[in-house]
Amino acid sequence: MQDLENIYRLNAEEVYKTLDTSPQGLSGEEAARRLEQYGPNEIRKVRGVPLWKKLLSHFTHFFAILLWIGGVLSFVADQAALGYAIIAVIFINAIFTFIQEYKAEKATEALKKMLPPMATVIRDGTEQQIEAANLVPGDLMILREGDHISADARLISSAELRTNNSALTGESEAVRRNAYPVLEENLSRTDILNLVFMGTTVAIGTGRAIAYATGMDTEFGKIAAMTQSVEEEESPIQLQMKRITKFVAVLALGLGVLFFLLGQYVVKLPFTDNLIFAIGIIVANVPEGLLPTVTLSLAMATQRMAKRNALVKKLSSVETLGSTTVICTDKTGTLTQNEMTVRSLWTPWMELAVGGVGYAPVGEFTVAGNGKKQRKLSKEQVERLRPLLEAAVLCNNSRLVAGEEEGAYRIIGDPTEGALIVVGKKGGVDPEESEGRWRRVAELPFDSTRKMMTVICEGEGGKTAFCKGAPGAVVERCTHILTEEGVREMRPEDRDRIVGVNDRYARSALRVLAMARRELPQAMAQYDIESTERELTFLGLAAMMDPPRPEVEEAIRKCRTAGIRVIMITGDYGLTAESIARRIGLVQGPPRIITGFDLDNMSDQELVEHLRGEEVLFARVSPEHKMRIALALKSMGEVVAMTGDGVNDAPALKAADIGVAMGITGTDVAKEAAEMILVDDNFASIVAAVEEGRAIFDNIRRFITYILASNIPEIVPFILFVMFKIPLPLTIIQILAVDLGTDLLPALALGTERPEPGIMERPPRPKEERLLNLRVLLRAYGFLGPLEALACMLGYLYMFGWKWGDALWRIKEADPITYVKATTMSLTGIVMTQIGNGFACRTTVESVFRAGLTTNRLYLLGIFSELSLQALIVYVPFLNKAFETAPISWSDWLFLVPFIPVCMFADEIRKLILRAYLRRRKKGRET
Repeated sequence: MQDLENIYRLNAEEVYKTLDTSPQGLSGEEAARRLEQYGPNEIRKVRGVPLWKKLLSHFTHFFAILLWIGGVLSFVADQAALGYAIIAVIFINAIFTFIQEYKAEKATEALKKMLPPMATVIRDGTEQQIEAANLVPGDLMILREGDHISADARLISSAELRTNNSALTGESEAVRRNAYPVLEENLSRTDILNLVFMGTTVAIGTGRAIAYATGMDTEFGKIAAMTQSVEEEESPIQLQMKRITKFVAVLALGLGVLFFLLGQYVVKLPFTDNLIFAIGIIVANVPEGLLPTVTLSLAMATQRMAKRNALVKKLSSVETLGSTTVICTDKTGTLTQNEMTVRSLWTPWMELAVGGVGYAPVGEFTVAGNGKKQRKLSKEQVERLRPLLEAAVLCNNSRLVAGEEEGAYRIIGDPTEGALIVVGKKGGVDPEESEGRWRRVAELPFDSTRKMMTVICEGEGGKTAFCKGAPGAVVERCTHILTEEGVREMRPEDRDRIVGVNDRYARSALRVLAMARRELPQAMAQYDIESTERELTFLGLAAMMDPPRPEVEEAIRKCRTAGIRVIMITGDYGLTAESIARRIGLVQGPPRIITGFDLDNMSDQELVEHLRGEEVLFARVSPEHKMRIALALKSMGEVVAMTGDGVNDAPALKAADIGVAMGITGTDVAKEAAEMILVDDNFASIVAAVEEGRAIFDNIRRFITYILASNIPEIVPFILFVMFKIPLPLTIIQILAVDLGTDLLPALALGTERPEPGIMERPPRPKEERLLNLRVLLRAYGFLGPLEALACMLGYLYMFGWKWGDALWRIKEADPITYVKATTMSLTGIVMTQIGNGFACRTTVESVFRAGLTTNRLYLLGIFSELSLQALIVYVPFLNKAFETAPISWSDWLFLVPFIPVCMFADEIRKLILRAYLRRRKKGRET
């Protein structure tokens, strides 16, 4: 078999010959041989990373390795209980994080699910039903209304055949197909009228086609291969957490080794004590609760986003949205409602604006003309529209049916014809009533050559031909025109006027159809094009469009304010794309419209220059083009979000930093390839998701500050232990109680703070800005942490009755019970100061009092939980043994309470100074 790439150029006999088949189809033996040669008609899957490897990775990152080292050293130091506790921490972290983050990649499985299980073919001269997987090149397929198409095939015959190619093109309108050879150049594969494709469906009509590509060789299969070939990149938050992990790991290990050497060679500690000291330094510096807290915070953010109609499949994608700089969006169904609607009707005596959107047959006709508007048509005016509306309803093969929800409607058939049904009902012309008065006796189907369709109906007054089609084609066949005074001959000025109106509508990207009719001789029995479609009477024009979603314009404005660029990438025509873009405020100046053909003849550098220098719209593009655009933007340093709903979008969704699929109209493939799904298909929901993404970065920085600040009071006791040889003020198991116990819920609560005012009025965060920067380190380690360490050690010394000026040797002589109570005070001091630290971390610049002390109810619950947990650790006997604590009196608690406002007010002073500095800097810039 040869010349399959250009099979659309061949006539039927040449197609049979090229594919070595016949009108009787393949024989059973030949089909079996070809199945062996070409393989099953299936989408093959590229094997992903095994689950056991994904789970293992959570036991081998830097934090885990450090904890493994600490656990092993604990056993060496004869501290088995501590060793088991550290190992338990490793397992809890790994399993919890794995469960939260694990989202299996199912894009290729979704592709398989979309494939129909059965296909109808001719084999051995008879019609047979076979499994779609057994289709082979050369099989003669029978296509009927509602059928799924199981392979790429060349049509041999067709009757009023239209296919829904939205799974491939993203455009929902059913497209006409025919069996004629196509000789045009530079056509997209899906624009070739005599080809049908795997994964699409037959909207109406019938046909026969010969399969020429199956499985991975189909257009569908090529997209699957592209989707599988796109390597998954780490998200910004994953990169940031990796940097933080490395930094903290190196710091912890370095300090551990340093203090071990100091203890060994300077202080001359016994080896076992020195080893415990080194383990303590390492464990104190490793924020064991950080990774699960980040994971939980992201998981909770996904829940909040779900309430705003955005489902996030991958936790790390939440923050990626916050750093998004470019949104590439499809038009149909994303920016528009995916429901073709007649917006204007024009007759020679009146122009009407049609109200209502979508398929609901509700909406007023408004008379437009001479700058005046009239809300209600008279009965006489409505009656005069009947010929136009009746032609629109009768010359039609679609049906309007009620949807499952109250007030919802859907179209069975072609959306354009469905729009005519709806406008007919709005004008009082019911399709069922009209069909009851008129019996269809013949149809002359639409074809791309004459660009019109005609039905012949018989009623009480005789036979009438009702026509609709391209205005130029219909007017050319008209000799008369219906005016306000009645029917008269059409004049040259009438033709010019109609053409002018059509051009005006076309410039507004409205799709225009003309309606006409002709009374036929009663004796006429043969209805061919030449004898029927002539001497027509022109009735009027219907101009329609897929209207923009009403909330999209505001969403686009918010994106512009937030410094986010929105680029439309569509399979529709450039004029339509530009009109929609102007309606929603997407473009302001004259845009550069780049077609798929332009992209094919454009270098990557030229593409980057266009993207960098001007307003751009992309029209008539293929899946390869969308992915190329995403990669070009990423090469410019942009963080790219790509929206889409069709199979054609899957590779680009995978290639983008974050793929956003439509939940209602989106294919399974798009949903599986994307990181986020919009439940309501509403572009405006992306804005809410971006806002949430921006907030999550700030919130993660808040609880990182909160967690790191507690490292200082955990390290200082070990330093004092070595320097002054006092009893160890804080044990390692008590450090774990803070990091994985009392700190957990308050830290998580900080991840739920509301977005700061004006968060969508600032530009996207620079990609290179680090989550853990110098300001965060200075605030945690240099300001809040030392305050906590002071409270911790004062509580420890207070239990010994130590006063300023007393010698520390008195502490060494304390009895064991007092010592355990003193370590309990150290632990409780950290818990109390963390309450004040949490309030301080709720804001970075603004006063926490302006944010409101009680506005974050989860943090208040976190305070209650950490105090309750600490009370259990202090007063429950078996927990005393596990955490090496002892009961303390209420007066001891009262000694530590003042440190809560000390931390909070100290940071309020810092914020006050920072706000004053920022105001001066802003004033200086303005000056």
